[in-house]
Amino acid sequence: MRVAVINPPFMNGRFSRPSRSPAINKSGTLYWPFWLAHAVGTLESSGHDVLFVDCPATGTDTGEMIRRVADFAPRLIVVDTSTPSIVSDLRVVAALRRGIAGLRDRPFLVLVGTHVSALPGETLEELEPPSAVAIGEYDLTLPELAEALEDGRDPAGIAGLMLRRDRGDERVRTPQRSPVEDLDTLPMLADVYRRHLHPEDYFFAAARFPSVMTITSRGCPFGCSFCLWPHLLHGNRFRARSPGHVAREFRLFEEYFPQVREVVIEDDTFAVSDERVQLVSDALIESGNTLPWTANVRATLSLESMRRMRTAGCRLLIVGYESGSQEVLDRVGKGIRVEQSYEFARNARKAGLLVHGCFMAGNNGETRDTLEETLRMAIRLRPDTAQFFPLMVYPGTPDYDRLMESGDIRAESYTDWLTPEGLHNCVVDLPGIAAEELVSWCNYARRRFYLRPSYLAYKLLQTIAHPLTEGRRTFKSFRTFRRHLFRG
Repeated sequence: MRVAVINPPFMNGRFSRPSRSPAINKSGTLYWPFWLAHAVGTLESSGHDVLFVDCPATGTDTGEMIRRVADFAPRLIVVDTSTPSIVSDLRVVAALRRGIAGLRDRPFLVLVGTHVSALPGETLEELEPPSAVAIGEYDLTLPELAEALEDGRDPAGIAGLMLRRDRGDERVRTPQRSPVEDLDTLPMLADVYRRHLHPEDYFFAAARFPSVMTITSRGCPFGCSFCLWPHLLHGNRFRARSPGHVAREFRLFEEYFPQVREVVIEDDTFAVSDERVQLVSDALIESGNTLPWTANVRATLSLESMRRMRTAGCRLLIVGYESGSQEVLDRVGKGIRVEQSYEFARNARKAGLLVHGCFMAGNNGETRDTLEETLRMAIRLRPDTAQFFPLMVYPGTPDYDRLMESGDIRAESYTDWLTPEGLHNCVVDLPGIAAEELVSWCNYARRRFYLRPSYLAYKLLQTIAHPLTEGRRTFKSFRTFRRHLFRG
């Protein structure tokens, strides 16, 4: 069967729908569509012919997307969604329906992603039948749906769906889909990328360009109240690919994409335990890996693990410090102590690893004093780069439920999650701190961090010492980032 898998256009920009906080990023970052790519791989391995169109990456507008889909004449169409783009996503879907109305067989449409997983019924109200929403992990749901459609069977027997039938407004919720237990059984992202995508179309500001993204685990056992993927897609039970499987994919990245200069491991937390970090690092060392890599970790990572990662080629650690206030960290369920963040930073320097620090404004219990604690900590930690984000709450997360109940979400539409430019917007008013103040504080903190004379001197020396690697990365990020850094 022919299946079209679409990451739809949005605002004619480089919109990172797969990101934990979907937006057009100030740094120019554009995520690889790894969740869609895994589904494309499972569809192809089941014998289906797939058209994979990543519109934000390729600059494909709605008209061109419709023409490509119409020429392909699929029987099943899969469209990715996100909360900030959902209003536009539904408009694009409606335009796509009109544009392919002349096809002999009316395609079945299924929407995927975090937003529709949180609000399947609300989403289906906006769709024409025959259509469905895939809830949670959809890698195995889509091949089963394609097979049912091909055989003329009722999709109501397929787990993980909410269906809208031809008969009026009837909606059917099928049994819950269990998460994929053995991630090694999923197709390698490297193979899917080689067939459909190009590294030069993507950018990750913290990594050397061009880079490639992969996922080595799913789920997170820590359950932070703001985090999107564990609550909406993968659950709080950690599952991981085997170390040898990860090492084999690194070798494929080297073989398929010799121009790639770094691998970004975009797990919710690669460092769920020191044991796993060391096993994966050992597998990479034994395989002779030469690709530098970056990973998301927790501030609980040990010095021994950092040194093993460094030997295996790791260049940079991305860590969610979040707050300088222990009370705030406890309220969001972070599971770390402020003292651990300082120890982590010291150990990273000892291990020779760079750090990208992530800081938040607006979490549960935030005050102006705790914001100042966070900024002081960010400066004292001295990461290579830092990001300061206001709290972004999404349907299906504990923070969204809490703030909806308290009446502190001011949004009138999902479009309010973004500015007119497509950048992140804050829709949360805290007691005594309005959303605008949280955004202003992030802008202020960003300037305080990046425009310090000591930081500018550090970056200058780094660029002189490594002009073709760190210097190139810094200049490419700064070209996009500078207009936001100096604003306000």
